[in-house]
Amino acid sequence: MQSLFHRLPLRLFLLGVILTISGMQASAGTYNLVLERRTVNITGHPAAAMLINGQLPGPLLRFQEGENVTINVTNRLDEPASIHWHGLIVPPEMDGVPGISPGYGNGIQPGTTFTYRFKVKQSGTYWYHSHSSGEQEQLGIYAPIIIEPRQPDPYRYDHDYIIMMSDWTDEASRVIHNLKIDSSWYNFNRRTLVGLFQELSQAPDEQSRKAIMNDRIAWSMMRMDPTDISDVSAYTFLVNGRTPEQNFTALFRPGERIRLRFINASAMTYFDVRIPGLKMTVVAADGNNVEPVRVDEFRFGNAETYDVIVQPTEDRAYTIVGEPMDRTGFARATLAPRPGMIGELPPHRLRPIVSMAEMGMNMGPKGNDRGTPQPEQDLPGHVVPEDPVAMEIGMGGMSSDGGMRGMQGMKGMPKGTPTSSGGAQHTGHAPGASRPQPSKPAKSPSTPGMDHGKMPGMSSTPAQSVSEALAQMPGMEHSAMRGTSHSTDGKSRMAATSMPPDAVQTGAQAYALRGGEDMPSVPVTSVNMAPDPLTNDTGAPPGTRILSYRDLKALNPYPYKRYDRIIEIRLTGNMQRYFWSINGRKFSEAQPIVLRHGERVRFRFINETMMNHPMHIHGTWLLPDVGNGARNPKKHTVNIKPGATVDVDVPADAEGPWAFHCHQLYHMETGMMRKIEVVREIASTAK
Repeated sequence: MQSLFHRLPLRLFLLGVILTISGMQASAGTYNLVLERRTVNITGHPAAAMLINGQLPGPLLRFQEGENVTINVTNRLDEPASIHWHGLIVPPEMDGVPGISPGYGNGIQPGTTFTYRFKVKQSGTYWYHSHSSGEQEQLGIYAPIIIEPRQPDPYRYDHDYIIMMSDWTDEASRVIHNLKIDSSWYNFNRRTLVGLFQELSQAPDEQSRKAIMNDRIAWSMMRMDPTDISDVSAYTFLVNGRTPEQNFTALFRPGERIRLRFINASAMTYFDVRIPGLKMTVVAADGNNVEPVRVDEFRFGNAETYDVIVQPTEDRAYTIVGEPMDRTGFARATLAPRPGMIGELPPHRLRPIVSMAEMGMNMGPKGNDRGTPQPEQDLPGHVVPEDPVAMEIGMGGMSSDGGMRGMQGMKGMPKGTPTSSGGAQHTGHAPGASRPQPSKPAKSPSTPGMDHGKMPGMSSTPAQSVSEALAQMPGMEHSAMRGTSHSTDGKSRMAATSMPPDAVQTGAQAYALRGGEDMPSVPVTSVNMAPDPLTNDTGAPPGTRILSYRDLKALNPYPYKRYDRIIEIRLTGNMQRYFWSINGRKFSEAQPIVLRHGERVRFRFINETMMNHPMHIHGTWLLPDVGNGARNPKKHTVNIKPGATVDVDVPADAEGPWAFHCHQLYHMETGMMRKIEVVREIASTAK
């Protein structure tokens, strides 16, 4: 007995040594990743993919906060490749961006291994993906990251699941080519001439018919289509690499608290996420804890992440729904108490359409600081709208007698202006049926003998120049603008617009929906006649709580400091020619944005396009000014809605070159990207 007690301290000492060694191993992990081509079958047809360790998505990397990681990435592809650690604060040479990260060249060469070494400085939900030119990310080089915190998170949960949503197409190598041929290649819901006649026949009175014609004429003159919500459709949407039919399932016992880590790993898709029958409590955004906020649903753009807690109490299956904005399918998973259970899939919501109000009212350079070393000007062809006259028509610049105020002399449409966007009608396909391969949408046939002078509100003499700036247009009137009403005193008031609870589309659920109905335009809710830049209209029934950036209050906020200067970041491009840019210049034509180390700059984002842009910065955080002061959220990706102006603070606290870009893959690929240089001293900065 005495001998046992004498040996006990030694045993405790040895146990302590073992635990210490184990802890050292956990804090210095080595991970091995291999990139290679594989054949997959997502749509019913074999297709080429690029995978990490043979998986789609790639393997989960689970780190510890404070861990010193070594990650060996071997490239077995026949082209240079790369891996970027999205949202992780790493040294610039470890960031994995070809052409920007120091010493990285144009990426990891075929047949070679690149070793990343860095200390993990944060915790939360993140992901990693290719950052090379081309379609590597679209073809499968992406995967989740979970970083366990040093201190326990301030919320309790019983189970922890990743819900990684993505989009897949068998024709990834042809997407940009198709968009260059026709930017509406994938818009299967274009407005047609037949649809125009149907709208006119259903209009209740002459004024309504004039409004319909004005709207059609305006969009045609601008060579745009309000139904063009997403650049690319015909996707199959995945959850953790599984199709809606394969139905990823997360198990629970009634009453348990389940943490769902949502990651939008798609190339081009925004998802509206909901779990019918369950409230979600958002506890983290882009890896950073926030004050818990209870919501019914949220929209998230490419690269954003949200962690939510749910607590199902019934012994039944619940469906996790991720519906793309263009309503062409679902990403779908199930929460269930037992394997094999399948939750009911709801019918599609109505498709949104873009309104003229969302196109903005103040396009073009403002003459403010762009942050470049030398003065920089827009290049031709980057600023929309191309036709401010069309904006006036569409925004209601028609007087009650049909004449256009402030545009005397413009009597008809420019010769050759199309009267509709055209497009073939497609029918839905039931789950399990083969999906049609996208083909170039047919243009609507021209209408012989159509006289624009006989259109309501239009006469027949030649058009005048349409190149003047929108701000110089006299007599702008919003009397025909959707979302406004007029009282007897002549003052416009915001009309209350809402969607009835049963206003949903029916038809195919797991596959693309064609030829369905459209939502009303987003109502105007701000003084400059643009929709609120921080709220999302998902088409939900009245009373639904939809997450807004304003709801996000950081639990561990970034040290507060007032910004030192404002840099203008105009999101520009040319949809017709399909290229995208920042401040009127594509990445290949632009200077870097130079920041002084230690300063805080305010990026004033101005979206001059009709598309959403999820803007992502490397090496630091984006702090959107959403009215929460020092508790504004820390995000690595912030969505900028069409026509919106959003102020976002950027702490320049990490030296080195960093990438800054739109995270819509094909927007970045065609030019919406800049290099940011954070330096100790700047000789001169353009104002």
